[in-house]
Amino acid sequence: AVAGNIGAGKSTLVEFLRYRFNLTPFFEPNAENPFLTPFYSDMKRWAFHSQIYFLTHKFRLHQQLTDAPGTVVQDRTLYEDAEIFAENLYRSGMMTPDEYSAYRTLYEGITRTLRPPDLMIYLRAEVRTVRRRIKLRGRPEEQELPLAYIKRLHALYEEWFTRYDHSPTLVVEVDRLDYIQDLIDRIEIIRTIERYL
Repeated sequence: AVAGNIGAGKSTLVEFLRYRFNLTPFFEPNAENPFLTPFYSDMKRWAFHSQIYFLTHKFRLHQQLTDAPGTVVQDRTLYEDAEIFAENLYRSGMMTPDEYSAYRTLYEGITRTLRPPDLMIYLRAEVRTVRRRIKLRGRPEEQELPLAYIKRLHALYEEWFTRYDHSPTLVVEVDRLDYIQDLIDRIEIIRTIERYL
């Protein structure tokens, strides 16, 4: 699985791994969430609904990838939904303590039934790198993300990854290795990941 902040390069790395190692990719499905548009209009009202949708949808996706033949690679995991995004909404006051407690109870029940990834790759990218990449890829819904929001997500990723112990981990320092633009860096990362496969 590949984890990392918005714009860290998860989808790009998943594509590289897909072609290099003939892996089946599972990408994050955002467009289908019926609560996403209302959430952007009224976060406090729709945060819980949206996060429950993402959690249950990712659970079904995780079941599919567990049953898929061959080796798979996942772009953003269920763990990130809970430990980063739902946590951020709760800390920001967008979910009530009761909503967050119900969410965590469901999340913890689900994760007890999951087979964790064989390897969790964390794309560590500083906020300035994330902002530059968000601007470059040009997704309209991401262009106005507040700097404070990106910083909070970055801090939560760092906090979460120090606790993550479900599987072996690999940290890719995205600021040091530009595997998107630099072929030498890409080869280095592919060789590093290959040792885990």
